[in-house]
Amino acid sequence: MCQKAIYPGTFDPVTYGHIDVIKRAVKIFGEVIVAVAHNPQKTPLFTVEERVKLLKESVKGIEGVNVVSFDGLVVDFATKNKSNIVIRGLRMLSDFEYEFQMALTNRKLADDIETIFLMPSESYSYLSSKLLKEAANLGADLSYFLPSFVESELKRKLKKLK
Repeated sequence: MCQKAIYPGTFDPVTYGHIDVIKRAVKIFGEVIVAVAHNPQKTPLFTVEERVKLLKESVKGIEGVNVVSFDGLVVDFATKNKSNIVIRGLRMLSDFEYEFQMALTNRKLADDIETIFLMPSESYSYLSSKLLKEAANLGADLSYFLPSFVESELKRKLKKLK
């Protein structure tokens, strides 16, 4: 438990599945930097600042977790933060191919950085932020999937778009 790991993602919005992976990573590595991506290929509902704020509130009380935003390559961010470990969450088999491609590409870019795959608890293994945004838009109760303040912000944000 003396290593520092990077857990990058969009987190739009953060779910209990993300939080579960963060808790698992902290148990293993001791320190986890949750890195919220400025990803120009995606069009997130929440701004980077909003996602960082929601994540910070979600992980409040979990020692060893730091939430920041980043821009650029994950391997560059990891190197800058003196970490050689990147955490990626795997939910279902459908995630594996994309995550495997990304891990191998990152290895070619920086062979000193390892990608570690962590699975969330089976009760969260099917969650995706995209699916939850769709369900929220239809008025679903998401209290099983998201912290209450995240659900409130999600519904508020979606209501503004209507």
